[in-house]
Amino acid sequence: MEFAGRTVLLTGAAGGLGSAATLAFMAAGARVIAIDIDEAKIAALQSRAAAASAGALQVERLDLADPESVHGRCAELAEAAGGLDVVINNAAIYPSKPFEQYSFAEWDAVQRVNVAAAVACVRAALPGMRRKRRGRIVNVASVTFYGGWALLAPYVASKGAMVGLTRAWAREFGPDGITVNCICPGAFPTDAEKIHPDPEGYSRFILEHQSLKRRGDPADIAAAMLFFAGDRASFVTGQSLNVDGGWVMQ
Repeated sequence: MEFAGRTVLLTGAAGGLGSAATLAFMAAGARVIAIDIDEAKIAALQSRAAAASAGALQVERLDLADPESVHGRCAELAEAAGGLDVVINNAAIYPSKPFEQYSFAEWDAVQRVNVAAAVACVRAALPGMRRKRRGRIVNVASVTFYGGWALLAPYVASKGAMVGLTRAWAREFGPDGITVNCICPGAFPTDAEKIHPDPEGYSRFILEHQSLKRRGDPADIAAAMLFFAGDRASFVTGQSLNVDGGWVMQ
């Protein structure tokens, strides 16, 4: 199995996209350190993971709004594991309202969870990756970065930051054998869609814009994560991959 003996740190690991990725990495033999704080979703993930025939799951309940604490605990986890092989920055929050109604505290909260926590995880993993001269960092941005969505300004700004960090880190960490890439999911039927008041109308809107006339499945994102985190992507870095059914084309 491709990820046997490797340790993957995954934030937002119990959510709609994260849980599929967690189970996919376990199926490929990885030990997954799953960071989440939603107890109901964690319980569901643990129940599904209990049936796995490979890999291992370690759940860490960390509040990503406190990046200093996240960094400290992830550094401890990295040391205990003998280094982290893969870091996947998947967690995000996504409040929705008109731009002028966001308080500065609300804006800052989105950036802390969506960006600063990712910085904390990478800083914790970096020393071990540099010692091994190998590492994989996978950031998760969003199709919203390309425009077309109102009411999500702090979220879109945070995802733009993740694209920028992907390129900056790829350039800086490349000499140490570390790759950094980014996945931009389209619209997937997860809890994130609950912010929309008309689910059926929203689904029609998505299918009208996609080239592929089916809704995405979390397994589609998991497959992209496995690719970027694995050996087959060893010569790919600094890239953003749209996994969106042909919505945005570059």
